[in-house]
Amino acid sequence: MNHHDVVIVGAGISGIGAAVHLQQSCPDRSYTILEGRGDIGGTWDLFRYPGIRSDSDMHTLGFDFKPWREAKAIADGPSIKRYLEETVDEYGLRGQIRFGHRVISAEWSTDDAAWTVRAEHDGEPVSFSCNFLFMCGGYYNYQQPHDPGFETLERFQGQVVHPQFWPEDLDYAGKKVLVIGSGATAMTLVPAMAERGARVTMLQRSPTYVVSRPDQDAIANRLRKWLPERWAYAVTRFKNTQLQRFFYNRARTKPERVKQMLLKQVRKELGDEYTDKHFTPSYNPWDQRLCLIPNADLFDSIREGSADVVTDHIDAFTERGVRTASGQEIEADIIVTATGLKLQVLSGVEFAVDGERVNFPDTFSYKGMMFSGVPNLVQTFGYINASWTLRADLTAEYVCRLLNHMKATGMRQVTPELREEDRDMQALPWIDDFTAGYMQRAMHLFPKQGDRGPWRNTQNYALDKKMIRHAPLEDGALRFTNPAPAQRAESAGNAVPRTASAA
Repeated sequence: MNHHDVVIVGAGISGIGAAVHLQQSCPDRSYTILEGRGDIGGTWDLFRYPGIRSDSDMHTLGFDFKPWREAKAIADGPSIKRYLEETVDEYGLRGQIRFGHRVISAEWSTDDAAWTVRAEHDGEPVSFSCNFLFMCGGYYNYQQPHDPGFETLERFQGQVVHPQFWPEDLDYAGKKVLVIGSGATAMTLVPAMAERGARVTMLQRSPTYVVSRPDQDAIANRLRKWLPERWAYAVTRFKNTQLQRFFYNRARTKPERVKQMLLKQVRKELGDEYTDKHFTPSYNPWDQRLCLIPNADLFDSIREGSADVVTDHIDAFTERGVRTASGQEIEADIIVTATGLKLQVLSGVEFAVDGERVNFPDTFSYKGMMFSGVPNLVQTFGYINASWTLRADLTAEYVCRLLNHMKATGMRQVTPELREEDRDMQALPWIDDFTAGYMQRAMHLFPKQGDRGPWRNTQNYALDKKMIRHAPLEDGALRFTNPAPAQRAESAGNAVPRTASAA
């Protein structure tokens, strides 16, 4: 069996960043990266639909150790993939990645202080062992998107496409395309397909908040001319994280004011009537994620007549398209079901600790990255209200702190455990103030968060920097041990309950 100090699962943006942090901060630790797909990039390799791009600026979505050098801050998918390829090559990671290794299960043995990780490669089972397991596969189910259960879709005689599995040879120029959905994917697809000659209709059940901003960060581009590259990047990154947090806090404390500000921008582009009907949500800003459109491209397509929006429910699919609940017939040659993604916990891997299956909804999330009662396991969970990589970088830093602390103290095992004062802690949803459908559909699969201290999943970069980067590791909730095998049975009876249900 192949043994490494650390196994990283996933060679997307989180896994690549994790490997670089390990190389820089724990150079004496061996590691490997298990990647189920045939290339690096994760999301940025899988999704190939027209217009695929970031919905965060690359000065915060990029790594803290590698400046983003391109002029466009809102970057397209190929540019992001190229940035990840450069990172892999610059830091010599490619030799550490095992492609085509889909992880199936992982079991922790306290006797061995190690995980046994079982994967599948070319249809054959393979196994690895490690002392620390770092899950960096994100939370999207790459094999299965969300299925809204369209009962009459089979009646449609044209082509049906899901963005997650975009056909490379799809010819839509000059055709009528119906995009079902109103999230980030739909907002990206509509102007991109319209620009290439399609006549696009976006059908949404209800409106989403949309904000337009330039795809270039003028301040960042100017700073690069005046300052060393890393200084300019650091200043821009700080500026943008502060602006993100300010706007989010403003939306939570003064939602009506922010709502009117957002709608005012849309009204300037599309007029009052169109905005009121198609771009005025019933919920407050940041109850769901805002949709970013660079350079007002969606608004331009609507004004030019190459795209339009219909806000209605689907009554039925027909041979030629869709009939809405109000009776409108929408004809289409191609239907794109941009109806959302399906989430999964820890890449769908089955976990067990000393032969007992781990049920993650019964655990508490420690600092948004570890799980009560589960040793030597960290998962990267990014932010829902800021760039994913901000938290991914912090998480990787924390793993390196843990590993170096364990080496210095001679400990083999670290386990988050509920303290005596946590026994009556309220179990809250992992995300408790975000109503987006894709998240709410999956909340029952995720660990709980608590109402205090290290058990909160803050979604706040400034607080996380204090809690993750600077707070002491020995906080009473992390239990560092080096138990001899004979001590296991004796100590098990004195263990503090680890699960949300036990609390």
